[in-house]
Amino acid sequence: MASPDTDIAHEHAPSLEASRANSHAPLSQPHGWSISEYNPESTASSHLGVLGKDHFLIDFAPNDPGDPHNWSTARKWLQVCLALYATLALPLNGTSITIAADAISHDFGITDTPYFSNSYWVVSSWALGGAFFVVTGLPLFEDMGVRPGFLWSYAFMWFMIIPQALAPNYATLIITRFFTGGAVAAVANSVSAMIADLWDTEKDRTLPVSIYILFYVWGDSAGPAVFAAVTEYIGNWRWIFYIQLIIYGAPFPLLYWLLREVRPEVILRTRSKKMRKETGRDYFHEGEMTKIPFMLRFWRSTSRPLYLLFTEPVLFAATLWSAFALGLIFLFTQSVEQVFQGLYGWTEAQCGYVQGAVLIGQLFGWGASTYGQRFFFSSADRNLEFPGEPIPEARLYTSVFGSFFGVAGGMFLYGWTSYPHIHWIFPTLGLAVNGFGTLIVVYAAAEYVVDAYADSSYAGSALAAVAFGENIICAFLPLASQSMYTNLGFQWASTLIGFLALGLGFAPVVFIWKGRDLRERSPFMRSAKGTKVGSGVLAGADAGAGAGAGAPMTTTTTTTTRK
Repeated sequence: MASPDTDIAHEHAPSLEASRANSHAPLSQPHGWSISEYNPESTASSHLGVLGKDHFLIDFAPNDPGDPHNWSTARKWLQVCLALYATLALPLNGTSITIAADAISHDFGITDTPYFSNSYWVVSSWALGGAFFVVTGLPLFEDMGVRPGFLWSYAFMWFMIIPQALAPNYATLIITRFFTGGAVAAVANSVSAMIADLWDTEKDRTLPVSIYILFYVWGDSAGPAVFAAVTEYIGNWRWIFYIQLIIYGAPFPLLYWLLREVRPEVILRTRSKKMRKETGRDYFHEGEMTKIPFMLRFWRSTSRPLYLLFTEPVLFAATLWSAFALGLIFLFTQSVEQVFQGLYGWTEAQCGYVQGAVLIGQLFGWGASTYGQRFFFSSADRNLEFPGEPIPEARLYTSVFGSFFGVAGGMFLYGWTSYPHIHWIFPTLGLAVNGFGTLIVVYAAAEYVVDAYADSSYAGSALAAVAFGENIICAFLPLASQSMYTNLGFQWASTLIGFLALGLGFAPVVFIWKGRDLRERSPFMRSAKGTKVGSGVLAGADAGAGAGAGAPMTTTTTTTTRK
């Protein structure tokens, strides 16, 4: 099987630093911009073609107020808070519809058999839309910039909710929700890229990244709990979408007026165009001169994540581990009604409210993950591979507890307290414990994958592979709920899932034990060894990254050299 990178051998254009090094004396710097004369004799120009003597490169000058890294902390957090609203609110569209499954099935004549949940297809299509965007959509957004990509995706999703609210048949719901899932993935990608472009260092990014992941996983999980009141007090499932049109539409003017472009390449490209227009001279940003053709980027975006997923054992195991944990959140949208209605005679709305326990558990998981970051940063003192750099496997210490106690332990507790004579609070605690573990696992898996590939240009594609796998599992795992909980019973169905989670929980143990050896055996992790470009979920990502509808932890960033 040939690597998709064999067709793009010149993908990494030679650095234009050589041009700067061989250039004439710097020119004046209008507006605080850094400008250097372009040398057509340089290595870079020979790769790009001779452009002529009077071509100039621009970049950010030190302390340039236009550089997002130099913005005040308050201004950065304003941008992030606006974006985090979308991160929390938009994924509600994914699972909120499950709380009205009975009413929708009644209106459209959809029948759930004892062995298959046909009503879940509206969620499957939503997750598949996210998976599709992960491997196909990013080249379309790469040139836009963060702000246009965010706003266009946000607006498109809003318009796609209208036919969901007015749907005359079940097929309309399935088709339109595929597109909303893709739009949510696009917004999530924009938000993660925004965080990456606003903060310089991994430590600075830790808090906004952790909140971003918490909010996205919360958004995926909170749909049934938030919209349960619609079925209880309004009784019309279409109001789920009417309310979403309001909560998504009302803030849009605020987002439009306050969000600013933060991607350095787009800001500098805009500046260079303005300078060319005003002066008549040829000013360029480095990215304009090293840009890969669209079809080449499209091929890389679609092929590289899948190639890595099925050829890299570490990536495949990490994807399966994380995807299974996240898939359980979607499985609960099906199994909770089976368990709590069957045991306690609860209404559909009550089954929605009880899923709020998952959110509480995830909040505690977020606290544990944030606390666990200190183990990661302190590992730099004992790193013999890259002295002074944190050890990638140190990301996983907390996740071992999260996997065994949280994900697996939560399923065992959920299963073996599912008896009519046991108070409902105990299976509810099982949901909370599972939510605790899921947040830890999803966070740790994303961080570890990016750190493991941070020495190469493949981090973003690896993370896109994780997002793709997570969306696929979220789309199809819950379809087995009806059959498992009917045929095996509530206890053994949850036990089977618990044992699967227990087995997958050994993935971080193996990574911690043999991680360095595994990384050294990988041709992709070893690529560009010694040129570490950063670490963390929002650093070092290449153009293959993306965020899936059910997967929060991806981005696309490009490093801009600052003088």
